[in-house]
Amino acid sequence: QVQLVESGGGSVQAGGSLRLSCAASGYAYSRTCMGWFRQIPGKEREGVGQIDTGVGNKYYADSVKDRFTISQDNAKNTMYLQMNNLKAEDTAPYYCAARLDGCYALHKVFLIYWGKGTQVAVSS
Repeated sequence: QVQLVESGGGSVQAGGSLRLSCAASGYAYSRTCMGWFRQIPGKEREGVGQIDTGVGNKYYADSVKDRFTISQDNAKNTMYLQMNNLKAEDTAPYYCAARLDGCYALHKVFLIYWGKGTQVAVSS
């Protein structure tokens, strides 16, 4: 059973940084697509970025490009989201998601497994 557990959320002031972690378990595939999504209140869940763990390709939403960075630790089956220069509009619960093959477009419909989320709050 695939499980994704996020951690690392919290409260920071604008301009600050946070690093989120997503620990994955329950599968033994060497290639997966893992992504980060967020759901700003009143809006649909949107993609922040994703990584193809087999080839290392990464893709980011324009709103976070140059501020957020996805990385992976294959030995720990963990994906990270380093968030720098945070803005108030980044406030949202952040979700880790995965599918057990390569990546498609950065959209929630292409991800199969989901974590329960971790809250990020940025004050201005």
